Amino acid sequence: MLGSFAYEGGTLCAGAVPLAPLAERYGTPLYVYDFDAIAARYGAFSAALGDQPHRICYAVKANSNLALLARLARLGSGFDIVSGGELARVLAAGGDPAKIVFSGVGKSTAELQAALDAKIGCFNVESEPELWRLAALAEAAGVEAPVSLRVNPDVDPKTHPYISTGMKDNKFGLAVDQAAALYPRIAAHPGLRAVGIDFHIGSQLTTLEPFIDALRRVLALVDQLEADGITLSHIDVGGGLGVRYDDEAPPSAAAYAAGLRGALQGRSQTLVLEPGRWLVAEAGALLTTVEYEKHHEGKRFLIVDAAMTELLRPALYDAWHPIVPLAEPAADAKGDPADVVGPVCESSDVLGRDRPLAAGEGDGLAILGAGAYGFGMASNYNTRNRPAEVLLEAGHAHLVRRRERYEDQFALESLALPGGE
Repeated sequence: MLGSFAYEGGTLCAGAVPLAPLAERYGTPLYVYDFDAIAARYGAFSAALGDQPHRICYAVKANSNLALLARLARLGSGFDIVSGGELARVLAAGGDPAKIVFSGVGKSTAELQAALDAKIGCFNVESEPELWRLAALAEAAGVEAPVSLRVNPDVDPKTHPYISTGMKDNKFGLAVDQAAALYPRIAAHPGLRAVGIDFHIGSQLTTLEPFIDALRRVLALVDQLEADGITLSHIDVGGGLGVRYDDEAPPSAAAYAAGLRGALQGRSQTLVLEPGRWLVAEAGALLTTVEYEKHHEGKRFLIVDAAMTELLRPALYDAWHPIVPLAEPAADAKGDPADVVGPVCESSDVLGRDRPLAAGEGDGLAILGAGAYGFGMASNYNTRNRPAEVLLEAGHAHLVRRRERYEDQFALESLALPGGE
């Protein structure tokens, strides 16, 4: 099992909360998040950094539910955003603008202006054109934009190519020599203020070496800038620490923190970290119901009511998620291998292949490790309604997003018939 999910009294629970009654009450597909587990991880991450000055900025793209963001804000978390929509979410959830860092390669003029107006803590600038667009907006408003250049350290994170972001062939960040040339120009510009430097080399990393390699390359630039009279107040190491879905063995928070602190060698700059998946992935599950059990040419299929529209990761990059019954199987019940598939009309709509599941029509299943990049990637393909979300806290279940309705989907459309308005 992952995270706080375990069988108790014959039923799958998250913490002490049975999941089957939630499926019955709210229907399936249904996302469930254990916030107590998330809070415990947040605390462990912060504690592992000890007396190293640090700020945790949760990566909103991992899971942007407002209730989750509001609770993280109350824990003192900052936020890493990548769009104007995520900025609006964080502000609506009560997040502190001064603890927001704005990443992303394609920030529009409207997004930059909104972030300037909100007085966010830092813009993680990813290109020279973005830098000068931001500078012009800040100068016109008579303010200084706090800036960190995202450096692409050209380090191979040895992860899936779709989630690698720190190599020279990736679209993210600036080369080290480009950044070195830009910092003096930032220091001389009335609309800009250099406050930090940042990098992010990828996601779901399961070894420390790429993190430490990248940090050391960036620290060499920090030392060069310091020698030239440019002092930065923070070093942002991004996120990417892996989690366990199957048999991965990622470093612990303590080992990760120790590695970073060792490389920093007592530097006084604030260490900024952007964990997303690591905080929420193992705390979430997607509950689903088996609609049909189908046998075809020796192949067994469990056709469920969840699909790639609710959990895209398996179809997008062959992600593996544990799939378990909501009711604990008998000790000797193994079940024949089955492909767990959804009803969407695509051959890629497969949530798990060859899973030995003792389950059949009408049974409930839980797809574990679904707290990150699950609902955020959900879509209305095939005009499917996006699922409800439930957040568990201190033994209580809170409906934090109701199930979408067809009327919700139609609300922004118009028939535009001839002679109509």
